[in-house]
Amino acid sequence: MTITKTFQSPDLPLSPDLPLREILDDIRADKVQLPDFQRDWVWDDDHVVGLLASVSLSYPIGAVMLLATGADTTVFKPRLVESVELSDPPRPELLILDGQQRLTSLYGALRSGKPIKTKDRKKQVVERWYYIDMAKALDPNGDRDEAVFSIGPDRVHRSIKHGIELDLSTPEREYEQLMFPLAQALDSSEWRLGFNEYWGYDRHKARLFDQFEAHVIKRFEQYEIPGIVLVKETPKDAVCQVFEKVNTGGVVLNVFELLTATYAAENFNLRDDWAERRKTLLQHPALREVQSTDFLQTIALLKTSSSPDSAVSCKRRDILNLTKHDYVTWADVALRGYVDAARVLMAENVFDARDVPYRTQLVPLAAILARLGDGWKSDAVRQKLTRWYWCGAFGEMYGGTTETRFARDVPEVLAWIDGGDEPDTVRAANFSPDRLLTLRTRLSAAYKGLHAILMRDGARDFVSGERSDIHRYFNDRVDIHHIFPRAWCTKNGIDRDRYDSIVNKTPLSTETNRAIGGRAPSAYLETVKKKGGADDERIDLRTHVIDPEALRADDFETFFEARRRELLERIATAMGMSLIAEEQEGIAAEEEEELADIEDVLELAEAVD
Repeated sequence: MTITKTFQSPDLPLSPDLPLREILDDIRADKVQLPDFQRDWVWDDDHVVGLLASVSLSYPIGAVMLLATGADTTVFKPRLVESVELSDPPRPELLILDGQQRLTSLYGALRSGKPIKTKDRKKQVVERWYYIDMAKALDPNGDRDEAVFSIGPDRVHRSIKHGIELDLSTPEREYEQLMFPLAQALDSSEWRLGFNEYWGYDRHKARLFDQFEAHVIKRFEQYEIPGIVLVKETPKDAVCQVFEKVNTGGVVLNVFELLTATYAAENFNLRDDWAERRKTLLQHPALREVQSTDFLQTIALLKTSSSPDSAVSCKRRDILNLTKHDYVTWADVALRGYVDAARVLMAENVFDARDVPYRTQLVPLAAILARLGDGWKSDAVRQKLTRWYWCGAFGEMYGGTTETRFARDVPEVLAWIDGGDEPDTVRAANFSPDRLLTLRTRLSAAYKGLHAILMRDGARDFVSGERSDIHRYFNDRVDIHHIFPRAWCTKNGIDRDRYDSIVNKTPLSTETNRAIGGRAPSAYLETVKKKGGADDERIDLRTHVIDPEALRADDFETFFEARRRELLERIATAMGMSLIAEEQEGIAAEEEEELADIEDVLELAEAVD
């Protein structure tokens, strides 16, 4: 019996559990469609993989909201779910108000019988079939997100370097490589028959499939989605209002949404709890961009790092394994960790979220501070913490997949503070001197890091002569501005890659930047002196590591080279290493190599003579 037969003119909204197989069958039969105001399906390949992995583990994926209609009472123009094709579809019995992305993804992957049109990480439209690696899925220490994967429409994966790396173009190749097509997850008997025939009814392979069926396939077959069904008499304006509330911003399904659904069964509203805690975070401008998922990762780090019997981790599965008790136990501790993180950042002159080098680095920082309690306030501990922090920022250690580094940093930094070895983030951090010339925008963590360090180390505003504390930073609207103005550089033939780099930029107030305009430094310095009522000594250019004579002489090249080396020294000090020495060693090696080449040429010339 399909789900649409369950709803016969209910007087009140229903909250049924919807069997996955039945709701997908009703979508295929066009009994379940979309209202005309729904946006298009937009999920990319990674989201589809994550959703399928969740279902394969029986994890909750959130409720869906449907509107019951009738043969003559459908008040919205309906349209078919993506991948459904009928020339003359019937009038639907249910419309999807919330859950389109999830239901469309599941229908396309499990029931449509054709590859899904989605987008890859480069936002390019691609077609994908979805598979699950049977061996990885049955590995008790494996990550289900890594077991589920997608492949192109011909079911062959190729690389430029190695050619064909995976060929699943025939059932026999699927059987051979133990790759189960998720399009068969709800009707697997025929595939199983072929699998057993291919392996000659080998008992080991048959037992493997039995285990796979019990631990994976049955989860798809028995999966139920919580549903809310509005009665067909619900006024259209009320339906639109409900839709807007549940779809505002197109919130992506994530671990926070999944836990929200899980905790709701225990009468705990995770969303409301997070909203209250977020109010505390918003009191600290540097924490404004902290996400609910960041907070959950910190809680997972605290839980796992506090138990000697578990590995420190904060991957998706670790977060989904957090019980309501775990959350309640660690949420206050994590919140204190974030508040202390804001204090650490403030001491380093990172005042605003836009100047935080990596938002993701706040996750382990908050966990470390929470574990330390008041112990982080001693000078020796703070020195180690800030060195680790700047190694992560200038070493650009948090730009990619970060969960593994989170899990490594928390125990290693805590052990280092207790007298152990340097953490990997400190040992492995490196900043190439050439990288300095490529820092041009806030997209770079190191760019933002230098901005903060210059303020922390005493850079004084040209006009006011004041250092930037948090109040002056916001009141004077301090930002990163050019020292040799862009207009002057363009006029004088300075290469854009040089004048737009961080070497030619420094923290200045909006008022000072207006006084600079587009003029030569020698000219605007006179205006700055008059505007600030200061003499040459008052305009303390050296606090910005600027050569005063080069600036007053409009000598860009001398200024640029001197400041480049000074900035490298600041970075080196923050990271606890010597970049200048490394650079000099590199230059010496290059000169030695050039000299050797010259000697080779001379020897060859002598031989010819």
